[in-house]
Amino acid sequence: MEAVSLNGVKVYPYNSAQQLLKYIDVHKGILVAINADKILHATDQTRAIINRNIGYCDGVGAMLALRKKGYKDSCKIPGCELWLKIVDAYHKKKSFYLVGARPEVINETVSKLRQEFKGIRIVGYRDGYIRTNEERLKLIEDVEKKKPDVIFVAMGSPKQELLMEEMQRRHNAIYQGLGGSFDVYTGHVKRAPQWWIDHNLEGAYRLFKQPYKIKRYIKALPFWINLYLNKY
Repeated sequence: MEAVSLNGVKVYPYNSAQQLLKYIDVHKGILVAINADKILHATDQTRAIINRNIGYCDGVGAMLALRKKGYKDSCKIPGCELWLKIVDAYHKKKSFYLVGARPEVINETVSKLRQEFKGIRIVGYRDGYIRTNEERLKLIEDVEKKKPDVIFVAMGSPKQELLMEEMQRRHNAIYQGLGGSFDVYTGHVKRAPQWWIDHNLEGAYRLFKQPYKIKRYIKALPFWINLYLNKY
C-alpha cells in the first residue's frame, strides 16, 4: 500500500482498522494520527515526522480529502479507538509498554487494561512528565532492555513522535502516539455520544459543549475551503 499526499502530508488510505492492523503486523513502525489540522498547518518539521512514519486517517477531514482523491473506501480510524483494537488483537501474544498522562491516569489505565484484557503483558509504564534528559535516557534504555512488541506514548504531537523516534532507533516495534487517549479511556475526559461519532459530528459536539474554543474551529475553515476547491 502506498501513502497519499495531502498538502505534502502522506496518509495511508486504509479502508478499515483491520487492514491497518494487518499492515503493521508486517511493517512495524510509528503510527501517527492525521486530521484536518495536521494537514492544513503542516510545517517542514511536522510534515517530515509524519512522512517518515505511518500516517493514518484519524479525522473526518482527512477521510474526506482522501475520498476526493479517489480513495472511496478510505475510512476514519480514531486513535482513541485504534489503540484498544491493537490491544484486543495482540494482548494474548505480544507485550506492551505505556508512557504518558498524569501519574494517577497512567496507573488507572494499566489497572483497567489488566481487568479488561486478562493475561495482558505490560512490561513497563510511566507518566508523561519527563523533566530531565536523564529521565528520558533511562526510559529509552528500559524500552531497549525489555523489548516490548507494542509501545503507546500519550504526550501530544510532535513531542510524542520525537520521543518514539528516539526509542525506535534503539528498539524496533509497533508504536502509536495517543495524545489524550488515556484520559478518555479512564473517564477523565468524555467523548461525544455515539450518535455524534457515528455521523462524523464529533467536532460539532465538542464545539457545542465548549463554545469558547470557536477560534480553533475558525482557524480550520481554510481546510474546508481548500477541500471544496479540490486543492488537496
